[in-house]
Amino acid sequence: MIRISTIFIAICMVLVAASLGFVLYSVAGISGSESAIVALTALTCLILYNAVSMRLRDRSDVGGQIADLSRGTADLARQVAEFGRRLAAVEGRIASANSTGADRMQGMAGEINELGGLVRQLAASVAHHEDLLAAVPVAQPVASPRDDLLQPAAPAPTVVFAPPPPAAPPPPISRSQAQLVAAIKHAIDENRLDIYLQPMVTLPQRKVRYYEAVTRLRDERDQVLAADDFIEAAEAGGLIGRIDHMVMLRCVQVLRRLMIRSKDVGVFCNVSAATLASPAHFTQCLDFLEANRALAPSFVLEFKQATFRNLGPVESENLAALSQRGYRFSIDHVSDLRLEPRELADRGVRFIKVPAALLLDARQSATSDIHPSDLSDLLGRFGIDLIAERIEGERSVVDLLDYDVRFGQGFLFAPPRPLRPEGASATAETPQANPQDLNAAGTSAPVSSPTAPPRATGSAALARRALGPN
Repeated sequence: MIRISTIFIAICMVLVAASLGFVLYSVAGISGSESAIVALTALTCLILYNAVSMRLRDRSDVGGQIADLSRGTADLARQVAEFGRRLAAVEGRIASANSTGADRMQGMAGEINELGGLVRQLAASVAHHEDLLAAVPVAQPVASPRDDLLQPAAPAPTVVFAPPPPAAPPPPISRSQAQLVAAIKHAIDENRLDIYLQPMVTLPQRKVRYYEAVTRLRDERDQVLAADDFIEAAEAGGLIGRIDHMVMLRCVQVLRRLMIRSKDVGVFCNVSAATLASPAHFTQCLDFLEANRALAPSFVLEFKQATFRNLGPVESENLAALSQRGYRFSIDHVSDLRLEPRELADRGVRFIKVPAALLLDARQSATSDIHPSDLSDLLGRFGIDLIAERIEGERSVVDLLDYDVRFGQGFLFAPPRPLRPEGASATAETPQANPQDLNAAGTSAPVSSPTAPPRATGSAALARRALGPN
C-alpha cells in the first residue's frame, strides 16, 4: 500500500515541473511544446532523484536491520551451544549414575542369590539329618538316671495341642447333644474358656509376626475340649455368640499387652458364621470392636472359606461394617485353590491360610486355575498375604520357599500354647526367638499348676499378664 508521504512528494514534483514549464512559456516566451518538454524533463529528474534517495535510505535501514538480526542470531547460537553443553553434562551424569546403580543392584542381587542358596543348602542339610535320625532305630539298652529325667518330655506335646488321650474320649462320645450343650453353657458361665496362642513366623527368617488365638473349653471334670468338639453343639444351642464375644475380649487383652513390647505384632481371632449371621450377637461384637477401633490394624478376624462362599445379604452387610471400621480379615480351612483374589480383596481379606500339604500337592495344579507356585504372587498383586499352615517338617519349608511363601505356621515352629485365666504360664514365643528355641518350645511340656508356675519372659510374660487371674 502506497504511503501518504510518497503521494505528497509525487504531487509536489508534478507541481514543480508544471510551474517550471509555465514560467518558461509565459516569461521566456518559449513555445508550449518546448515548455512541456522542459517540464517533463524536470519531472523525470525529480523522480529519479527521489527514487535514488529512497533506495539509499532503504538500503541503510535494511543494513541496520540485518546487522541487528545477525547479532541476535549469534546470541541465540551461543545460548543454544551453552544449553547443549549443559545437556551433555547432565546426560553424562545420569548415565554414570545409572551404570553405578546397575552395578550395585547386580552386586546386591548376587549376594541375595548367594544367601538364598546357602539357606536352601542349610535347610536341605537339616532335612537330610532329620531323615537320617528318623531312620535310626530308637533303642535304650542301658537305663540311667538321665533316662528317667528325659522320659516325661515325650508325652508333653499331647497336653498342649493334641486331642485328649485315648482313654479320655469315651465320656464325650457318650454325651448326648443336650448334655454337651449344658456342659458348654456351664463352662461359659464358670469362665472355663482357655486361649491358646500359636505363632505365625516369617520365612525363611522364622521371626514371629502374628499369633493365632485357638479356643479350648474345660468341662466340669477339667477335660479339655477342642474347638472341633464343641463348635457345632454351641452353634446348635445358640451359645457361639457368647463364646466369640469372650474370645474377642481375651484376644484384645492379649494384644494390648503384646503391643507394649512391640508394635509389629498382631493377633488372629476366629469368628464363626453363626455370629456373623446373628443380628443380636453381631451387634454386641461390633460395639466391642468399635470401642477398640485403634487396634484394628493389628487385630485380624478369621473366617472359614465356606463362610465366604455362602455369604448372604446379612453376612455381606456385616462384613462391610467391619471393613469400614478398619478391620482386616483372614480365611482358613481352605479346601481348594479356586480363589477370586480381586473379590476377596474388595471384601477386606488380607490373609489366606492354606495347608502346606495342599500347596505342595501336585494334583492341585490340574484342578485349579493357577499353579500353586504362582499363588503367592497372584495374591500379592491384590494386597493379600499367603500363609502356609500345618507345617510339620523341614522339607516342606524348603519347598515352600520355592513358592515364595512369606509366612508359615505349624508344629514345626511351635504348637498352640495355653494362656489360662488362673495364672498358668503363657507359652507364646518371643518375637526374637531363634528357630532352635522355637523347636525346643514346641516340645516342652506346659506347666498348669497354679502353685509353682514357671517363669516366662518376653511376649510370653506379657500375654500371661494380659490374661491375669479373674
